[in-house]
Amino acid sequence: MPRISAIHRHPVKALGSEALTRVALEAGRTMPGDRVWALAHEKSRFDFDDPQWTRCTTFLRGATFPSLMAVTAEGAPGGPITFRHPDLAPLTVDPATSEGEAAFVAWADALIPAGAPRPARLAHAPGRGMTDQPEQWLSILSDASLAAVAEAAGRPMDRRRFRGNLWLEDLAPWEETRWIGRTIRLGGCTLKVTEPIGRCSATHADPETGERDLDMLTLLTSLGQAENFGVFAQVIEGGEVALGDPASVEEATS
Repeated sequence: MPRISAIHRHPVKALGSEALTRVALEAGRTMPGDRVWALAHEKSRFDFDDPQWTRCTTFLRGATFPSLMAVTAEGAPGGPITFRHPDLAPLTVDPATSEGEAAFVAWADALIPAGAPRPARLAHAPGRGMTDQPEQWLSILSDASLAAVAEAAGRPMDRRRFRGNLWLEDLAPWEETRWIGRTIRLGGCTLKVTEPIGRCSATHADPETGERDLDMLTLLTSLGQAENFGVFAQVIEGGEVALGDPASVEEATS
């Protein structure tokens, strides 16, 4: 039976993946603590006086600056977070405070090349994560599909390259692509799989180094996946999920 093999959230969009052992999901919401903030640059159109979900192009992201992909994060929602990058000293701050925000912006500035728009402020949309899509979904990905990508690439493949939330083991490669429109019982939650996740060039960067080392979009296309990897899902019934929890998928209807 498929089981949860990894749980990840990303406190600041595009800047840091954090591994968890469990998380409580809420119906109709993004994963708690995931993409709580996004780093707006000096030319950003984000409205800080009326904060709402805004397209990812408004923020600094890994598709444009691959160095950001090598950031890791460790902490807890509502408290200090430790950010690390192979080229910088670690930084522990609470991004919700003005002092923590200023320190994080200055730290991230060192990862942005000269001549590019500079990091300016942390954006936040109350009640949701700053995910790429306006719908409040989370992502489900497969270890077997990741292994298929690694085999085709001829190298190991880090889960963090795909910025996923819930990873499942004991599936057939690409089995998750057949779940669109079906519901999943996962730990204490029920989710409905909504659509495939279309990928961008952020996946070209190695999350260990922050350097582009692979044309992932071309590779996915060659594997018949049309630049997709993983699926989005909406939480229908909230509850806790933890590492090792089983996943049961409703039978497909004819």
